Amino acid sequence: MNKLRILTGNANPELAQKICTFLGVTLGQAKVSHFSDGEVQVEIDESVRGMDTFVVQPTCPPVNENLMELLVMLDALKRASSGRITVVIPYYGYGRQDRKVFPRTSISARLVANLITVAGASRVLAMDLHAGQIQGFFDIPVDHLYALPVQLNYLKKKITGEIVIVSPDAGGVERTRELGKRLNASIAIIDKRREKANVSKVMHVIGDVKNKTAILLDDMIDTGGTIVQAAEAIMEGGAKAVYACCTHAVLSGNAIERIDNSSLTEMISTNTIPLSENARKSKKIRVLDVSPILGEAIKRIHSDESVSSLFI
Repeated sequence: MNKLRILTGNANPELAQKICTFLGVTLGQAKVSHFSDGEVQVEIDESVRGMDTFVVQPTCPPVNENLMELLVMLDALKRASSGRITVVIPYYGYGRQDRKVFPRTSISARLVANLITVAGASRVLAMDLHAGQIQGFFDIPVDHLYALPVQLNYLKKKITGEIVIVSPDAGGVERTRELGKRLNASIAIIDKRREKANVSKVMHVIGDVKNKTAILLDDMIDTGGTIVQAAEAIMEGGAKAVYACCTHAVLSGNAIERIDNSSLTEMISTNTIPLSENARKSKKIRVLDVSPILGEAIKRIHSDESVSSLFI
């Protein structure tokens, strides 16, 4: 492991430190600061020449700031003659714009992939991308991880009785079916109509939720509007309780207040994104640690072992 270096920006240093603790290595010495006008400045304070370098940096809010930090770090490492540079992106910002839904709109997920590649990345390690096809936007190897093992372990201990896994939209059915298979549970789907970005209206529940414990499963929770409305619709359908489970807790705007005042029993997320102080104080939000999955994947990439076998 003497050729392994793990560095991080300011997006989620706590997660990077947990990954280092799991691997038994020291976090690399990098200073990410700003000039007085806001420009990002990066200084790598140790030699990385010929090293197998991993940069842990989710592009979470503030998205543009963290993305720019990542790009400048990659450029600094490339110019410092680092051997292989792997970008570890626990949360991939701009991932929701993965296709042209309306005329004359950007496919920003592809744009960010191009920026990361041009900046100097050799490969990408991501977790629960918003859409699987984002892997194809990169012209470099991509290892796609899932938080499912950690979520599954928690849910098995937490919930008993008859369970139904509910997808908040048609796009998440594959993810829902996978968890349902692991928990031996039925599945249901929320039929909704989105009027505009970040605003949704739940229409009705497709499937049987009566007298069951429902688990709403999504890759991310942003404003909380969809999840809260879905929980209300499920409870109206006769469910005993509703849990929300996601990988990325973006929680923008008044999402935390919505969740606290909702009919949800608990919202389960992971630490791919650092939670705010208010989120940490919430009695309904539970955070699971995914650093062992990320750490094991880094270890396998470094030693040229299979990553996909983690999820078999």
